[in-house]
Amino acid sequence: MPSLLDLRRRIRAVKSTQQITKAMKTVSASKLRRAQDRVIAARPYAQLMQRVLSSVSAQADPTTHPLLAGPVNSEAPVLLLLITADKGLCGGFNSSLLREATSYCDRSDQNVAMGLVGRKGRDFFVRRNADVRFEEINISGGLQYSHAEAVAKVVIDEYTSAKVSGVSLIYNEFKSAIQQQIVLKDLLPLPKGDLDDGDSAEYLFEPSPDMILRDLLPQHIETQLFQALLESIAAEHAARMTAMDAAVRNAGEMIDSLTLHMNKVRQAAITRELIEVVSGADAL
Repeated sequence: MPSLLDLRRRIRAVKSTQQITKAMKTVSASKLRRAQDRVIAARPYAQLMQRVLSSVSAQADPTTHPLLAGPVNSEAPVLLLLITADKGLCGGFNSSLLREATSYCDRSDQNVAMGLVGRKGRDFFVRRNADVRFEEINISGGLQYSHAEAVAKVVIDEYTSAKVSGVSLIYNEFKSAIQQQIVLKDLLPLPKGDLDDGDSAEYLFEPSPDMILRDLLPQHIETQLFQALLESIAAEHAARMTAMDAAVRNAGEMIDSLTLHMNKVRQAAITRELIEVVSGADAL
């Protein structure tokens, strides 16, 4: 049985941990509000980009653009772009993404190369000697559109140079403070369904629709990646806030349990001392 001193030390340690988790919860809640505002503000732009792309592609020849045509080298591996967090302590946020990515690699009929955004995913697949084509870490703290441009440039170059036969994307989509949803989508070649949702009206384009489509498609890829990064960051803060809230509650329950146990030990020690005093007095 632990002594009173050991119990007091353990209670102090748990209280210190509780203060840390409470502070992390507060910080995550503050960051979540800002990240959520960015996600909500970016969604209309991504949706409008989708409609414009659909309208242009209706009057252009999609097969002339390499991002819409089939893979040049069908024997090349598929590039899986995985977006994870740079830090832990966010519940099952990273582990669920890693399980989904591992499952994708296992069930794929082709070899899978990895494009990794986030330290957790990078560390996981580097330890397993995966075919890592590129990595990007430490961008969640100050995400800018230029980060999405850099990732999109690498992805497009890998596809157009026939080093990969396709690009898929896995990330966590932000739903609410207590819910995130893993999204697996094909990024390249652009799925035909993405081009069938435009307006039926015909527009006059200047310059030609083919030229507009040539410039618009890379921006569409950048927009999708930027939206995915924003969603992932908001989902990460939400998962961390939920995890730290559970940790604060668990620490409080542990403190109550340890305090009760300490009081029982102290009461037993007092009772034993009283019995010893009474027994000594009777012996005299």
